[in-house]
Amino acid sequence: MHFSTEEDAKLQTEYTKLGFLIRPVASADAFVWIRQKTAEIAAAALNIAMPENVEGFLNQIHDFVSPSNLNDFRLKVIQGLNSETEFRRMYFLLAKPYLEAIVGNELAMQQRINLSIQMPGDTSSLLPVHADTWSGDSPFEVVVWLPIVDCFGTKAMYLLPPDETAKFANEFATRGGSSSESVFASIQNDVKWLEVKSGEVMVFDQSLPHGNRLNREKETRWSMNCRFKGVFTPYGDKKLGEFFEPITLRPASLRGMTYSLPKTK
Repeated sequence: MHFSTEEDAKLQTEYTKLGFLIRPVASADAFVWIRQKTAEIAAAALNIAMPENVEGFLNQIHDFVSPSNLNDFRLKVIQGLNSETEFRRMYFLLAKPYLEAIVGNELAMQQRINLSIQMPGDTSSLLPVHADTWSGDSPFEVVVWLPIVDCFGTKAMYLLPPDETAKFANEFATRGGSSSESVFASIQNDVKWLEVKSGEVMVFDQSLPHGNRLNREKETRWSMNCRFKGVFTPYGDKKLGEFFEPITLRPASLRGMTYSLPKTK
């Protein structure tokens, strides 16, 4: 018997079928805060005045940063964001109802959020095809992926849907090949390119093969990602207290974790 609400059941069915869920951010205020703060930190790192057109500035950041300086610039921006005490709470609010429908309401969240900046034609920011579980992540984790500019075409990411992933897994010994390029070549006709607009958020199953390719669009991609899982679900190599932190424990769980029977003689 299933006791989910009609709306939650719809989200769950879609996520299970597709392996991802794309929806408007649950908090517009949180999204504006994150995008504005990102642009402010980026402008400060470049020692320029904050532009009025935030999204235009981010889309054309390649006019200000060379590929050779990109990683240092990216690290300055994400370190600045992660030093903001409100950043993780704002990020959680973007996807809170979707996480509660897909994962649960007692959550552990990655301690530091990641940032990807992929400029047009830049080969240094490629993410080869992979599934996070292949390198030790728990299959109980999901990724909340946030673009702060429109992501489309090769400016976006791709994912291999669940049915195709199951087939690929069964044939991995013969289709896997010896490199990530040969793996991608064997699935490229089956992957789905995910269009996620600015103001939308995606929750996806990180056990499905995914990645990006060379950005052939005329704009730079800015996207953030962060992992969430149920506090009491099994952990992989990324442990609670080391990589994850509980964020929504309920009183009954807290009580149960500290409870002990009365002492007897």
